[in-house]
Amino acid sequence: MIKSFRHRGLKELYQNGRSKNVSPSLHKGCLERIDALDHASRPEDLKVPGFSFHALRGKPRRYSVHVSGNWCITFAWEDGNPIRVQLEDYH
Repeated sequence: MIKSFRHRGLKELYQNGRSKNVSPSLHKGCLERIDALDHASRPEDLKVPGFSFHALRGKPRRYSVHVSGNWCITFAWEDGNPIRVQLEDYH
């Protein structure tokens, strides 16, 4: 279960299924990935075709799943749950 968000729009999308702070073209992809993230028991559960799951370099350890274009959802993992979930264009 997702414990915390760093992106307000992504949190709204998670709670309400819509958000004016996330581009409508990203809603479907974000919702699919948030749902998978919410049900994952470990980061590797997100190794799904099309998600391009990978660990990011640095400390603390963070992970990324591709949404669309340059947009990715990044997150950390703590006590069996995703935390600090963020939508970002990091390329």
